[in-house]
Amino acid sequence: MIDRFTADAVTGEAVQHVEGLVRAAIFKPATALVGFLLQAAAERIEAAYHPAAGEACKGHVELQVQCLFGTFLLRRLYYYHPGKKCGHYPADAGLGLEIGYTPALARLIGLEGADEIYDKAQMHLREAGGIEVDARQIQRVVQRIGPDAHAWQQARTLTPSAEQAPIMYVSADGTGIPMRKSELIGRKGKQPDGSAKTRQVYLGCVFTQHGRDEKGHPVRDYNSTSYVSHLGPIAEFAPMLRREALRRGMGNATHVVFLVDGAEGLENLGCDCFPGCTQIVDFYHAMEHGSHVLAALLGSKAHPAFKARLHQWAKTLLKNGVDRLVVCVRLECQGTPCAAAVEKELGYFIRNSARMQYGAFRKAGFFIGSGVVEAGCKTVIGSRCKQSGMHWGLPGAQHVLSLRCIHASGRLADFWKHRLQTHTSNVRRAA
Repeated sequence: MIDRFTADAVTGEAVQHVEGLVRAAIFKPATALVGFLLQAAAERIEAAYHPAAGEACKGHVELQVQCLFGTFLLRRLYYYHPGKKCGHYPADAGLGLEIGYTPALARLIGLEGADEIYDKAQMHLREAGGIEVDARQIQRVVQRIGPDAHAWQQARTLTPSAEQAPIMYVSADGTGIPMRKSELIGRKGKQPDGSAKTRQVYLGCVFTQHGRDEKGHPVRDYNSTSYVSHLGPIAEFAPMLRREALRRGMGNATHVVFLVDGAEGLENLGCDCFPGCTQIVDFYHAMEHGSHVLAALLGSKAHPAFKARLHQWAKTLLKNGVDRLVVCVRLECQGTPCAAAVEKELGYFIRNSARMQYGAFRKAGFFIGSGVVEAGCKTVIGSRCKQSGMHWGLPGAQHVLSLRCIHASGRLADFWKHRLQTHTSNVRRAA
């Protein structure tokens, strides 16, 4: 290979080709080494294994295993229980194999499958690592890992963080993802006929703040955001979000801020799961509803005074003036045909008045915008699950979202440690 490369004319194509050849040459002995080590490990596992009552050893069965560098054959013992009509390979569990993939490769496949559509993940693995895994196999790995990832999100029992953050924020939002028709039967939606094309998925995030910038604006701590998601009722999502906040050290935080839009369901979640916290309605949602009030008052958003009035509305809100705005608008529309429409729009501000004291919140150094969780809805959920032409099944969407939340939270290593320990614990070893 060296002689051929040095003899030929130097071109970019030749350099590209030789790098592929070098990779293949290095991967071949690396595959043999991994195969040798795993075969020896499988034999140690089997030597220590004590069959359960009724289990019978049926001898060795060969499996083609794929690792980061290539494929090799692994011989391991198969045990079968006639009464239960099922069998298993102790070495497979002990080694952490996932349908013939080593743990390192399975982790990479799961990460790629959660990050990109499966065809694109197949291309990334081939081009970046010289790893050949079919798109359907990538989907199989995600489906195999996903339930454990979601269960791990739902029932984290790890020791809470000892960090004492001055301010901890808990935020949540919901967004719809397109689903298959079979997943939407009987569900109400926003289509003209009342049907639905999407299902609601909740995303929650927790992050911390230790200080402010030179202008006094709050600064989110670097890499402090973690996420949880759930494609189901808010009653199931709420305890997941609380457990994540507890894991992050909510009990040690000086202040806990629950920052959401004005949705009633999220408000109730805050009251039930985070009692005593400071609840804040996102300022930008408040301004959006303020535009609805002014449109009802002035007749439309095209009114010449609309933009100036909306600007003044923002300045008043930032000075704890929500109650004053309500009084002034009511006086202005009293006895006019628009009074009923204006009163309806004002209901949002009346219900959320205590959570809209933005002057006091800013003086305390708190964030008043829910941009973190809204950005999460776009990056964690939207960029993977809301691409053109996608229609998800319920389990598939939840599996992908759970893996994406774990990765976005920087907890991929913790999850895989848990998964591999669970595999190992399933193998009964000699005392």
